[in-house]
Amino acid sequence: MAIANDSQQPTTVSKNFPVKPKLKPKPRNLSQTPESKYWSSFKPHRIPGLVSSINSIVFSPTTPHLFAATHSASLTLFSSQTLEKHSTISSFKDVVTCSSFRPDGSLLAASDLLGLIQVFDVKSRTPLRRLKSHTRPVRFVKYPFLDKLHLVSGGDDGIVKFWDVAGESVVLDLFGHKDYVRCGDCSPVNGDMFVTGSYDHTVKLWDVRVENSKSVMEVNHGKPIEDVMFLPSGGLIATAGGNSVKIWDLIGGGKMVYSMESHNKTVTSVCVGRVGNESGEEAMQYRILSVALDGYMKVFDYGKMKVTHSMRFPAPLMSVAFSPDCMTRVIGTSNGTIFAGRRKKKENDESGIENFWSLGRVETQKPMLRPTYFRYFQRGQSDKPSEGDYLVVRPKKLKLGEHDKLLKKFRHKEALVSVLNGKNPENVVAVMEELVARKKLMKCVSNLDNEELGLLLSFMQKHSTVPRYSGLLIGLMEKVLEMRAKDIRTCDALKGHIRNLKRSVEEEIRIQQSLQEIQGIEQRNKR
Repeated sequence: MAIANDSQQPTTVSKNFPVKPKLKPKPRNLSQTPESKYWSSFKPHRIPGLVSSINSIVFSPTTPHLFAATHSASLTLFSSQTLEKHSTISSFKDVVTCSSFRPDGSLLAASDLLGLIQVFDVKSRTPLRRLKSHTRPVRFVKYPFLDKLHLVSGGDDGIVKFWDVAGESVVLDLFGHKDYVRCGDCSPVNGDMFVTGSYDHTVKLWDVRVENSKSVMEVNHGKPIEDVMFLPSGGLIATAGGNSVKIWDLIGGGKMVYSMESHNKTVTSVCVGRVGNESGEEAMQYRILSVALDGYMKVFDYGKMKVTHSMRFPAPLMSVAFSPDCMTRVIGTSNGTIFAGRRKKKENDESGIENFWSLGRVETQKPMLRPTYFRYFQRGQSDKPSEGDYLVVRPKKLKLGEHDKLLKKFRHKEALVSVLNGKNPENVVAVMEELVARKKLMKCVSNLDNEELGLLLSFMQKHSTVPRYSGLLIGLMEKVLEMRAKDIRTCDALKGHIRNLKRSVEEEIRIQQSLQEIQGIEQRNKR
């Protein structure tokens, strides 16, 4: 019975099949490298409203590191700390192409499409020099390394010029390029050497000490050169042309070291940036920053020969610059917008943290003296030097005379009148010689009023017969009488000065004739 009951129940077979869970897509979070974090730490800031393309951006080498941006027929200075407009120079008649700060940061040179180079005072924005020799648009201008007196320029006439800024004259004309000269840079280790890049695909190395004015070395990039720069060592240069940036070894005879071709369109500008602070081991890690018409900025580590960071911007990029203090990065676009980035300084808060390796707590340090404290200005005043100390004596500040101050401000006529009112004839002659060197003496004489002209005639009447001054004053006397004849005829006071001047000259002639007679008598007696 039990068997029959068991056979009547239905039998079921159960199988368990393991079901795999559905795979959820994981977000693709690429881990950032320390260097990518460094370049991403620059807080973006957009500066709109500039007219036309930003052709050139350059930082001042001295603190607070202002940067100049050229756009249309204007040159605008910005603060690298606040990224706000500092001042604008608008004394141009055509598009400004390039600018360069003097090594001390006090002067700024700028070129335009008319072939004119102007030198401005950064503080007052007044033009101090006008250099005109190029027959076509000037594309680059640059101050040499630690040289305050010369400039290097190049333009569409294919000529590279080495200028004497003070004399507004060309020292050297360097020929060799067969097409437009578009860019250049000066050596960071030698003030006599610089490189220029041209649309003839070549980069030439020049040395102003070479007598025949020929290039010392030449490399061929293979594409029209848009930008060229020296790397900090002075032995390598980087050239930008087409979609590539190439590194060349000048010490090795112009050998190409590497070619970076990560851009899709023409590379327009390159500059050198640093990873790290102003001091420390990280400060020596230099990078090449390149921008192109594809809207990308690439950071290239030329020590490891690889691209370490890349950023995309919404417009074609025309220029790039990096501040000397490693705190500001500025990029100019073709639509008149500047994309700036400012990095925040990290404060060192490690003074109150426990030492990881010690068992106890690190002693709290005394608060540092800050410039806002009164004790900061009184520190070390009561200390006396010991026997082994080296004393540094502060040189006494040289006090300038009133005429020297006026000459430094290029107020030539006021400087001349100032010394004429004084009682020192040596200062008067010194100022006159300086005005002759500046080619401004005759202009000052023509602008003198009758009273000031009377001072000049009185001075010449007293000192024109002095042998030390006669060589300059007699020639000046002839020019004054020729230029101001009408004023002298109409003024009785000036006529009196001329009569006195005539008497002193006639008296000097009589004295010289008497001396010649005495000399002749002595020669007869000797015979």
